[in-house]
Amino acid sequence: MRNFTLLLGFVLLFAACGGHKEPTALNDTVTDDYGRTVVVPAQPQRVVSLSPAVTEIIYALGAQDILVGRTDFCEYPAEAQDIPSVGGISNLNVESIMSRNPDLVISGSMVGKKVTDQMDAMGIPMVCVIEKPHFEALYDNIAAIGRLVNKKSAADSLIDNIKLVIEKLIAHNDNSQFSTLNSQLPSVYYVVGFGASGNFTAGGNTFINDIIRMAGGRNIAEDIEGWSYSLEALVQEDPDYIIVRREDSAAFCGMKPYNRLSAVRNGHVIGIVSGTLDLQVPRNIDAILYLRQRMNNQ
Repeated sequence: MRNFTLLLGFVLLFAACGGHKEPTALNDTVTDDYGRTVVVPAQPQRVVSLSPAVTEIIYALGAQDILVGRTDFCEYPAEAQDIPSVGGISNLNVESIMSRNPDLVISGSMVGKKVTDQMDAMGIPMVCVIEKPHFEALYDNIAAIGRLVNKKSAADSLIDNIKLVIEKLIAHNDNSQFSTLNSQLPSVYYVVGFGASGNFTAGGNTFINDIIRMAGGRNIAEDIEGWSYSLEALVQEDPDYIIVRREDSAAFCGMKPYNRLSAVRNGHVIGIVSGTLDLQVPRNIDAILYLRQRMNNQ
């Protein structure tokens, strides 16, 4: 396990330090994930990120020097918090974005059409790179952001090395979890939301479902699409393991009827670092390693 963690560290270090600026033309034309054709600077100097995942990938590519704005939720890596914030995500401050004088804005899944239209009207190139249903789409997002911030070589290296880590993980477990029948895998439930506001989890059409499977578990919500899950189904399935953000773990375990679930009573609640599982980022490798370790050791 330690070797895999060290390997991931080398992956990110190599990508951040080994990439170099690519010689390009003055402008480039890209099609973003909403099908919009956008003319972008080939060598942007002032980038505002409106997505925690985008910010994290920019840092992983070693392009953070051109980052001049981020959202309140862009908290990783820690040094990203030194970048001026332009507000939340649902309540973005367009004036604050403009005050950063960006030549490129990169947004994610949570930014609405209103902000996109405002950026277009103001003549600021804005490209949307959204989270996608399957784990492998992480590679597409890294490649897209690498192209936007003129770090194609670093992006290619990061993608290749993440793939290498995944291949090693699969090879390491050929005789156990990865070759185990789905019905024999430990059942897992991932807590996105709980309590009076409803129960929400990651269905089968999410990259989170892929991560759970790659970690050696079976997502009890794999047969649903979307995020809503009934309390009755959760109680009936009574999963072997529950994954929850660390900051929510105590509240979940102490609340009825969740405290009656077998995973809670047996100490099989896995508190996970925010961002490693709920964002489509290179740290998804950390989530796979950590979940596998916890499920193997309990």
